[in-house]
Amino acid sequence: MNASEGNNDVRLAATQALYNALGFAQANYSNDMELDYIMRVVCEATLSPEMKIRQAAYECLVSISSTYYEKLAPYIQDIFNITAKAVREDEEPVALQAIEFWSSIGDEEIDILEEYGGDFTGDSDIPCFYFIMQAPPALASMLLETLLKQEEAQDQDEGAWNIAMAGGTCLGLVARTVGDDIVQLVMQFIEDNITKPYWRHREAASCAFGSILEGPSPEKLTPLVNVALNFKLTALTKDPNNHVKDTTAWTLGRIFEFLHGSAVDTPITTQANCQQIVTALLQSMKDVANVAQKACGALYFLAQGYEEVTPSSPLTPYFQEIVQAFLTDTHGEDAGKSRLRTAAYETLNEVVRCSTDETAPMELQLVPVIMTELHNTLEGQKLPSDEREKQGELQGLLCGCLQVIIQKLGSSEPTKYVFMQYADQIVGLFLRIFACRSATVHEEAMLATGALTSATGPDFAKYMPEFYKYLEMGLQNFEEYQVCAVTVGVVGDICRALEDKILPYCDAYDASLNFINAKTATRSQLYQSSQMMASCSNREVLSAAGGPNTGDGDVFWLGPFYDGERGGLLRRRHR
Repeated sequence: MNASEGNNDVRLAATQALYNALGFAQANYSNDMELDYIMRVVCEATLSPEMKIRQAAYECLVSISSTYYEKLAPYIQDIFNITAKAVREDEEPVALQAIEFWSSIGDEEIDILEEYGGDFTGDSDIPCFYFIMQAPPALASMLLETLLKQEEAQDQDEGAWNIAMAGGTCLGLVARTVGDDIVQLVMQFIEDNITKPYWRHREAASCAFGSILEGPSPEKLTPLVNVALNFKLTALTKDPNNHVKDTTAWTLGRIFEFLHGSAVDTPITTQANCQQIVTALLQSMKDVANVAQKACGALYFLAQGYEEVTPSSPLTPYFQEIVQAFLTDTHGEDAGKSRLRTAAYETLNEVVRCSTDETAPMELQLVPVIMTELHNTLEGQKLPSDEREKQGELQGLLCGCLQVIIQKLGSSEPTKYVFMQYADQIVGLFLRIFACRSATVHEEAMLATGALTSATGPDFAKYMPEFYKYLEMGLQNFEEYQVCAVTVGVVGDICRALEDKILPYCDAYDASLNFINAKTATRSQLYQSSQMMASCSNREVLSAAGGPNTGDGDVFWLGPFYDGERGGLLRRRHR
């Protein structure tokens, strides 16, 4: 790795070898002489004329920052100097790694401070050197410059990652580490750029504002947000550039996530501005896919902030309009080509979940709409593999939506009584979904079925003869761990709903658990997980069957359970 090595291939290979060996270098880093040597050659390599060597050297620094954070104090000033130069002047792959170094430092210090909180002292096991806190002006200035290096098509590529994005992410970590002190450093940049004619400056200013909304206190941020909110809502709907609208919608989502809700003393959303906010977000949901997706995210956090508002929510007057906007988005031309459809359904779920009893009639009207959508996906002809995958994703989203609606309507006796008219049709749809044998859809349909069992109670027994084969299929699907885990949870839901009506299925359930034990015995992690799930589920089965529940996680109560005619209780300790 030394600069004296004339062969760049050898030097690159040596740098990459060091990167791979850093996890085993504890003894070397405990020796001051060896530590100095390693840090010197790594820093020298960051100045190599060869770009790949510089990139590999910065990758080493990133790894060192997380693995040997406590050893960095003597070198941090030199590292700042070389990283700042790389961020400003070097090629993008190198600059990205230089930014990543400071992101890694931020992550480390956030973890340390969160673990120790106000009890942190210099004698704690993991020291915090406050590297980020010591460098806010210079570090913030460097990161703010990166925000102006956007790419023209970055919003259309969901996997895009560039200097501007990396800089914004790092700035967010700095804000979480430094807190209130970051605000004034960033506000000057925002004020200088937010009204400039060139879109890059306006987008960078909005990104900077959104990046510092987590970390500083609400008392520090709320006055600034109150001033900026009208401007943001106007930019969201009227700015001529989609990049600016995209980032503005993201910033509004961050505002509602961190400065809105019952936990905030002075929330920025009020009865007076709620209509303006909802109108702007609904209008943006008709925009291009990436802007509409971010608008969905903003509405998600707006709805979440009203979760504990009773008996009336400020969103109630707009509930039907919001739901219709989501359903329209899920059918748009771009819905299947981006995450817009997923974002729309996830936000629809949150709007329903956080709604009040006032909207129950409209939620009941939503049930047949979602059922029809799900039915239509099952009636299609044979599709190519990529289309089948999209169809499976849509079916999963629809099942998830039904799950939330079932939970909401099933929690109140009046709405549950009306909702039960749809139970037979919903179960029929779920059975058809299970027959498709798609793991992702199976999981979502199983979760929705669990919600339905809680709503229907003992009446779910009439569906068990047909449903149990799919329950058994899920229990035995140990290769798809999440499906198996969800199914075990649904067993508990069914036991609580059916009580002693579960008895006819106990022997088959016992056989399924034996199957899982046999198939996972040679896979330690999966085996342990399956045992924990089975133990919890067995206690549910036993309680429903009327037997004693010891709470002993090592004891499995299986077999005929409590049944006087069949000979009582079988207790077996797993070996």
